[in-house]
Amino acid sequence: MGGHGHGEHHAKIKIPKADIYKVADSKELLEVEQALARRGLKDPWLRNEVWRYNVKEFGTTRGKLVKFLFRGLPLGAALTAATVAIEYALNKNDSHGHGHGAEGGHH
Repeated sequence: MGGHGHGEHHAKIKIPKADIYKVADSKELLEVEQALARRGLKDPWLRNEVWRYNVKEFGTTRGKLVKFLFRGLPLGAALTAATVAIEYALNKNDSHGHGHGAEGGHH
């Protein structure tokens, strides 16, 4: 009873040491720290946000925004083109009685 060996195939998660994250490595957080210091305040948890500003690992704000807004664009464009092509192929010879000479047509 119990685990039945379910944890044996999972890779070990490598947790980085907390001291590798320094507020001085992030321009934005350094500005926050300095602004707080001017008011005589200090945020002891500010270091916990440094990883979010790691440009190498997570990219820039602009890059993240572009990725968020356009990540489905190629697939969406391809599916739209396929849908239009299929609809065109299926309705190629399908006349609905519209146009010149259609009986019972209206203007």
